[in-house]
Amino acid sequence: MRYLKRIFWISVIAGILGLVALLGLYFSMRPNLPSVEVLKDVRLQTPMRIYTKDGKLISQYGVQRRIPVTLDQVPEKLKQAIIATEDSRFYDHFGIDPIGVVRAAINLIVTGEKQQGASTLTMQLARGFFLTREKAFVRKIKEAFIALHIEQVLTKEEILLLYINKVELGHRAFGMGAAAQVYYGKSLDELTLAQLATLAGLPQAPSVLNPISRPERSVDRRRIVLFRMLDEGFITRAEYDEASNAPVTAEKHGAEIEVDAPYLADIIYNQMVEMYGKEEAETGGYRVYATANSETQLAAQNAVTQNLHDYDERHGFRGPIGFLWGDAEQSDATVSDTNEPEPMVTNRPSLDDVRAALSAIDPIEPLFPAVVLEVMEQAVSVMKADGEQVIIEWINLDWAREYITDSRQGSAPEKASDILSEGAIIWIREHEGAWRLSQLPEVSGAFVALNPFDGAVEAVVGGYSFYQSQFNRATQAKRQVGSNIKPFIYASALDSGYTVASVINDAPINQWNAGSGTAWRPQNSPAEYDGPIRMRVALGKSKNVVSIRLLRGAGLHETADYLRNFGFLNEDIPRDETLSLGSGSHTPLEVARAMAVIANGGFLVEPHFIHRVENEEGQELWQSEPVFACDPCQSESQEGISEEVLDREAQLAAQLELSGLSETDGPQQQVQRAAPRVMSEQTAFLVADMLRTAVRTNGSWNKNTYWMGTGWRARNILGRADIAGKTGTTNDSKDTWFTGFSQNMVATSWVGFDDMSRQLGRATPNRNIINRNPEKYNWIGNGLIGSEDGAKAAQPAWIRFMQHVMADLPETEREMPQNIIRVRIDRTSGLLTRRTDHTTMFEYFIRGTQPTVYIQEDEIIDPALVDEPSTIEPDEIF
Repeated sequence: MRYLKRIFWISVIAGILGLVALLGLYFSMRPNLPSVEVLKDVRLQTPMRIYTKDGKLISQYGVQRRIPVTLDQVPEKLKQAIIATEDSRFYDHFGIDPIGVVRAAINLIVTGEKQQGASTLTMQLARGFFLTREKAFVRKIKEAFIALHIEQVLTKEEILLLYINKVELGHRAFGMGAAAQVYYGKSLDELTLAQLATLAGLPQAPSVLNPISRPERSVDRRRIVLFRMLDEGFITRAEYDEASNAPVTAEKHGAEIEVDAPYLADIIYNQMVEMYGKEEAETGGYRVYATANSETQLAAQNAVTQNLHDYDERHGFRGPIGFLWGDAEQSDATVSDTNEPEPMVTNRPSLDDVRAALSAIDPIEPLFPAVVLEVMEQAVSVMKADGEQVIIEWINLDWAREYITDSRQGSAPEKASDILSEGAIIWIREHEGAWRLSQLPEVSGAFVALNPFDGAVEAVVGGYSFYQSQFNRATQAKRQVGSNIKPFIYASALDSGYTVASVINDAPINQWNAGSGTAWRPQNSPAEYDGPIRMRVALGKSKNVVSIRLLRGAGLHETADYLRNFGFLNEDIPRDETLSLGSGSHTPLEVARAMAVIANGGFLVEPHFIHRVENEEGQELWQSEPVFACDPCQSESQEGISEEVLDREAQLAAQLELSGLSETDGPQQQVQRAAPRVMSEQTAFLVADMLRTAVRTNGSWNKNTYWMGTGWRARNILGRADIAGKTGTTNDSKDTWFTGFSQNMVATSWVGFDDMSRQLGRATPNRNIINRNPEKYNWIGNGLIGSEDGAKAAQPAWIRFMQHVMADLPETEREMPQNIIRVRIDRTSGLLTRRTDHTTMFEYFIRGTQPTVYIQEDEIIDPALVDEPSTIEPDEIF
């Protein structure tokens, strides 16, 4: 009994001394312990996510992948798996588990090694937020002290949720929500028990237990988690058996991208970095909503992709990208991309080897690598990297005549062996429900679409593939605009006293320059000269020499200064007469913005890409405040506003509704700031109306008043009158453009080579296409052959895009502004006339500028009796 008393008092004294020592250690460490109060308002490092305006994920940026979840989004089985594996007494202890501490101490005494850490979930949370993984007594003591504080500040549910969202789980996934996406491409509520158990087992050693890097060890760890769940009574034996025997289904997934629009995402990312700084932008959990919606953006991307393939196919097949076997000399193939295939072998390899070789070649959406297995008479059998074998029919092969140069193509192939041989590695793509022989286009393109009333960017495409070239040609490439500049030259002329009916001499210019000792001889393209011609027809036919004469009439420097009103930078505006032919270089975004002035009635809007920014809880942090094309704009109070102004505001509201803007986006909330007016409403109306005739056929064929605008295919294909636009082509067809608009959209399409010295060339007829559908070819044939220009190379993308965005919109008629009148004029002279036959037409004028003189009967020229103008072969294109 005496010894027992001694042992008791020794234990009490040791306990008191230990407690005193522990308290002393606590107070000595207390000044250096972090405040756990921050956990009440903890902000996890969450990547920035960028969405389309309608909520489709475009991209995410950030080193750490994290998808925070709320407790009701966490499956009960996952909570049970975590608690059973990591801390079975989680709801019973106060942050430190005495039983676990004793167990760890006994293990240390027995083995002499720190194999068990006795860490509770709370202690792991403390380590994750404030400490390191170093196995040291001091760190463990700090961990315990912090855990005690955490238990005082947070509830058990809050601690568990923080753990679920914070824990590191490998492959840069932080938190269970992100891990579910990275390993399975799903949300937590879509996972099976086996998958949930796999995630719950990762915290112990995420680098070596994850199911991608070490699937065997992952299965062993999963079995342990499931056994602990069974032991705790969370699952049945049947559930245990099924889950423990389930196959490993994990594979690495990126963010769950719904709309792959990398050029748009990159623009928004850079703007967010400018607004918040790189680190904050990438870790602040921002949800950024673009001004573009998903359907419009995808329509633009699809239009550009198909258009570049159309151009590429017109100019011939450059051959396979390489060979896996066979006789490479049978083809003039060259490797035209950076994905090097395996060296060619003489004997045909196994299908497994073929798949392995194809897997080494990265696809370039929408292109996929394939190997030709068999060449038939007019078809080929190919195998893709996933092992699928498909047949490419003749209709998807017969375009592939030999590419010689950009302006020369070989003869049309007659059989498949004229194109391909076995063992050839080729690109294929899906086209109209079938697989098609394809190739990576060498030509580049860009596309921008704006809402003309507020400058919201509805779509942007900076090239064929962002993953090949991150250079955004829509916003960064300044290229010569050619005849796309003419609407603004004509606007300057109208504001200088000309009218739409003014007659200008369409005749060759031969101007001697004494300083250089040379003559400037600009030509029309084609080199046809109609003599005296009205401005409307001259713009529609894109007459170069008329544009020069209008520039001279309005004044070179006055016109150059006038162009600055449209947002063109002064340093990009040439101060010589080539200005009238589009020698200035501007980006597609700048051109679209300028054309929006004509489309919206004379206002210069500001292009913007971001609609709003939210935090990860969905609270709005920032919203765009654009200037609107309105004067005056809607105000909070309408007292004293005239009925006329209210009518104009109602028209604006209708236009915004057509543009896809909601009431909260439109005049009721945001139409407060008017965009600067840079052109009168009347001038904008007149230029827009001239551009409508530029995209259609006009007059009567029988009466010889028939003429076609350079963009006539737009009206023929779209079949509606509420569109307008202008083609543009530079010298030697190095840059081609089409910019046009409808009531609610303005868009610019550009096509050219990144190598500015390379011409787009010309295409000769492909007999296979002609024979397959001669009637259709006769209708569109001129768009498939001849020198490339704005109408052939750039306009088709614009037409495809507009076919999509205007499909469900009713055709609208443009309202005629005040002080615009309509009078009947003589077609040839532009003077007033009393006749009402085919020699006359109605024309628009600003009140007070209409002609006052009537043409005399003996001065009238009947177009039906005039011979066709002569044609001279062009050598320059504008």
